Amino acid sequence: MPNFEPNAVIRGAQLTIVGTVRALQNPELFKHNHFRQAALAIAVGVAIQLIIQIPIIGVKFLLWIISWVADLENATWDDALIEGLDFLSKSVLQVPLLLMTLMRYITPTLDEIFMESLKWVDSTYCHKHKSDDPKTLRAMYYPNLATYSTKGSVGLSKPVGESILLFLRRYGRKVGMLFGIFLLSLLPIIGRFVMPAVSFYTFQRSVGTAPAAAIFGTGLVLPKRFLVTFLHSYYGSRSLMRELLEPYFCRVKYTPEQKRRWFADREGVLFGFAFAFTVVLKTPFVGVLMYGIAQASTAYLVTKITDPPPRPSESEGFAESQVTWKNKHDFLQLSLENIDKINLAAHNAKDGNKADEPDALRRKFS
Repeated sequence: MPNFEPNAVIRGAQLTIVGTVRALQNPELFKHNHFRQAALAIAVGVAIQLIIQIPIIGVKFLLWIISWVADLENATWDDALIEGLDFLSKSVLQVPLLLMTLMRYITPTLDEIFMESLKWVDSTYCHKHKSDDPKTLRAMYYPNLATYSTKGSVGLSKPVGESILLFLRRYGRKVGMLFGIFLLSLLPIIGRFVMPAVSFYTFQRSVGTAPAAAIFGTGLVLPKRFLVTFLHSYYGSRSLMRELLEPYFCRVKYTPEQKRRWFADREGVLFGFAFAFTVVLKTPFVGVLMYGIAQASTAYLVTKITDPPPRPSESEGFAESQVTWKNKHDFLQLSLENIDKINLAAHNAKDGNKADEPDALRRKFS
């Protein structure tokens, strides 16, 4: 499992922590309109939650009344119904997060948070290495990336209605698939094999046959709710990572095939990074506020798994050069305290102007 090795997943989770700490040190972060929008999303989510909880509570109350006149001790349909309602309820709790994600297609605040955080990462890097030889420092990310056009991105250039429709279609397909799997798992006899089989199919291509078989075997003995939660978190982390990386991909244009290979080569690190945030973002209400932190932390992640972008006029072939993560092996072998050790001085040497760029920007950020 070359792209999904445990070391890569762990390193992704470490980047979550380091990126969050770096993001929270940025004094400009909490000045964005994002957090006012998050408060609005929470208010709307609470209202929707209350509306949907009314029939759910009503059904549970009706079952309680029926239990007084009928023997439900040996019945299983009532347990399955309550389990399904709880599953739906937990999904509904993500309504504020869904609304927060939709904000990306309406206002540019999340994109602004990413770019502001990328600028902060550059400035922090320059300050940390202010006594080093400028020729050994990496090139900056923010100055060139800020000059890239965002035209052609799904969220920023298409009409708002069309962008939202595309997003809801992707979201509905994912939720429908998960809910369909859950319903199949309720079937007699074969139902207990549905979740383990889906888990095996999902992870076989990512982690290999042996680990996927171990997951299948574990799923046969664990309660179904654990596999439901795990699968929901896995697919949720993949979707979250793609949304968080949208500010990068809307500027550096990749073909669908290039993007597929880009994600595949970094799958372990991306999963570790997004999975940690997915768990936090599931926390009702607080998770919505953390979405902005996740977006800011993604800027730090980008500086670890991609090269600094060239000027737009020199960007031909850059996307293809990024499909393979060139310093992956070296980066995964670093200790956490030396996570910033790898630099891209060789990349700077390709262009004489770029060699002077870190020194000039270091003076600017200082």
